[in-house]
Amino acid sequence: MSSPAITPDPYAPWRRPDFRRYACSWFSMTFSKHVETLAVAVHLVDTYDAKDAPLALGMMALVQALPVMLLAIAGGQLADRFDRRSVLLSTLVISLLAAIGMLFVIFLSAPIPWIYLCLGVGAIGRALGSPSRAALLPQLVPAKIFSNAVTWNVTVFYIASVTGPVVGGLIVAISEKQELLIGLLGPVVGNFMAAFSGNAIPAFVLIVLCRLAAIAAVFLIRHRQVGSIDQPVSWENVAAGVRFVWRTKLILATITLDLFAVLLGGAIYLLPIYAKDILHVGASGLGFLRAADAVGAMCMAVWLVHRPPLRRAGVTLIWAIIGFGAATIVFGFSQWFWLSMGMMFFIGALDNISVVVRHTLVQMLTPDEMRGRVSAVNGVFIVASNDIGGLESGLTAWLFTPVISVVGGGVGTILAVIGAICIWPQILKIGSLDSIQPASLAEPDRET
Repeated sequence: MSSPAITPDPYAPWRRPDFRRYACSWFSMTFSKHVETLAVAVHLVDTYDAKDAPLALGMMALVQALPVMLLAIAGGQLADRFDRRSVLLSTLVISLLAAIGMLFVIFLSAPIPWIYLCLGVGAIGRALGSPSRAALLPQLVPAKIFSNAVTWNVTVFYIASVTGPVVGGLIVAISEKQELLIGLLGPVVGNFMAAFSGNAIPAFVLIVLCRLAAIAAVFLIRHRQVGSIDQPVSWENVAAGVRFVWRTKLILATITLDLFAVLLGGAIYLLPIYAKDILHVGASGLGFLRAADAVGAMCMAVWLVHRPPLRRAGVTLIWAIIGFGAATIVFGFSQWFWLSMGMMFFIGALDNISVVVRHTLVQMLTPDEMRGRVSAVNGVFIVASNDIGGLESGLTAWLFTPVISVVGGGVGTILAVIGAICIWPQILKIGSLDSIQPASLAEPDRET
C-alpha cells in the first residue's frame, strides 16, 4: 500500500525566525529604494526640460550602476571570507549614511551633482553587501525548501516594489500641495514642509527610517557563520566566481539571457516621462505605473509558491521572456493609462518567472564556499541589465523619442531570446527546480 503524498508546506520559510528577520530587512531596503528612485526621478524631471530629462534619468542609472559593476566582485570576496551577516550590516550602514546625505542635499536645494553623489555612495553599499545578502539566504533555510524561500523572497521584494512607488508618489504629490500638508501635519509643521514643497522632504525622511529598520532586522538575525578567513586574498580567489559562472553553462546562459532581455526592455526608467508627457497622470500616476509592474510580479510569485516547483523551467523561462518583450512593445505604443497599467502588470508577472529560475539556479548550482563570489557575478549582470539598461533607454529616448526607445527595446528582447536559444540550446532542457544539485568545482559544466 503506497503512502499518501505529502503536500508541500508553502509557508515553511516563514516558520523560521531568521528568515522573517531577513525578509523584514529586505522589504525595508527595497521599499526605501523605490521611494528614493521615484522621488529623485520626479525631482530631475521637474528640474530639466523635456529634451534633457531623459539624459538626466540615464545619468541617474549610470551613477548607480558603476559602483556595483566595479565593486561587486570585491563584495563577493568579502562574503566568502567573513561572516556574511556582519558584512551585510556594515554595508547597510553605508546605505543609511547615503540616505542621510540625500536628505540634507534635498533640504538645502543643493546642485544636482550632489544628488548623483549620494546615489553613488548608496550604490557602493549595495555593491559590497548584495553578495552577502544573497549568499546568506541559503544558510537560513534547508535546501529542500530553498526554492520556496526564493519565491517568497521575490514576493517580499515585489510587495515592497508595489507599496514603495505608490507611497512615494503620494508623498511627493501631497508635499506639492500646501493646503494638504497643513491639514495632515498641522499649521506649524505643514507650513515648514511647504517651504520645501517641491523637494518632498517627507519622502526622504521615510527613506532614512526604513534603512534604520533594515539594519535593526539584520542585527537580530541569530545565525552566525564562520567565513573562510584562511583563504588568501589573491586574483585567483577573486576570479574564481567568474570562472565558475563561465564553466557552468546553465548559470551563464540564464543570467546572460536575463541581462539582454532587461537591458533592452528597460521601460521602467522612462516611466516618469511617460507619466508626465505621454499619459499625463503626474506623480501619483507614476507611482501606480511603477506599482503595476510589482503587483504583476507579486501575483505571479504568490501563484508560484502555492504550486510545485516548475517542472519544465527552461521552456517556461523562454516563453516568459518572449511575453515580456511583447508586453514592452504594447506599452511603448500605448497612450491610454489603463492599457499601460495592464502591460506593466504583465511585464512584472513574466519577469518574475525569470527571477525565480535564475536565482534558484545560481544559488543551488553553486557550492556554499563560492556563493558569495558567484552571487557577485550575478549581481553585476543584474545591475548591468537594470541600471545600464536605464542609461541605454535614456540615451535612446534623448537621441530619438521615448516611444522608439521602449518599442525598440521590446523587439530587441525577443531577438535576444532567439539568439540565446541558438547559443545555449541546453536552456530548453532545464527541468524541475527542486532537482537542482550543486555543480562540482572540478567539472561544473552541466545541463540539469
